[in-house]
This record gives sequence, C-alpha cells and structure tokens, in this order.
Amino acid sequence: MRFGRLVALGLAVALAACRAQPPPKSPADIAAHAAVMSPADPKLADLYAHTCRGCHVAPTSGAPLAGDRAAWAPRARKGMAALMESVVTGRNGMPAGGQCFSCTKDDYEALARFMADQPVS
Repeated sequence: MRFGRLVALGLAVALAACRAQPPPKSPADIAAHAAVMSPADPKLADLYAHTCRGCHVAPTSGAPLAGDRAAWAPRARKGMAALMESVVTGRNGMPAGGQCFSCTKDDYEALARFMADQPVS
C-alpha cells in the first residue's frame, strides 16, 4: 500500500512539473506583448520608441519582436559582441545602428537586453 502511494505521488509530481512549463505563446500573443513593452528607464524608453520599436513590434518587418525569447535566443547565445556587430553594421533589413544616431554602446546593449528579454553575455 505504501509503495502504491509513493508511485502515485511520484507520478503526480512528474505531471505537475510538466504542466508548470508555460505553453508556447502564439504569434498573436507575442505580437500583442511586443506592442505594449517599453523600457522602464525614461531615456531608453525614448530611444526605443523613436528607433527600435517601429520594426521590433511589427510581425511583418522580419525583425525579432521585442520580448520574443525564442526569436532572440539564437542571437543571445552568440553573445553581446556578435549582437552589437549586427546592430552597428546593420543586418538583413536593419539599417546600420538601427538609425539611432544618438545611441551609445551602452544604450545599444541595454536596448538589446530589453528586447531579448533574457541575459545576453
């Protein structure tokens, strides 16, 4: 009897762990989330609103959407240096510097971390 309870408890814990992981978000959910995101820092919020936001909230732009961890994960894994190389020189449809003419290196890095919504080393 005790063994049966242990097995049942183990199965319950295993099933709960499986359910604890959030299901993948739909593209519409990701786009809706991106549309309302804004950095907490006022300076970054202004830079984001006037440069990055235009493409990084538009699903049709080809840019990874802000907050879409799955889209940003491969970029984040390459590290900040590689990500900054893409930002500064431009990549695919993104113009050099994202057309942020007043962004500093620190601004670019903070904006990338914000949009990636995950650590970027």
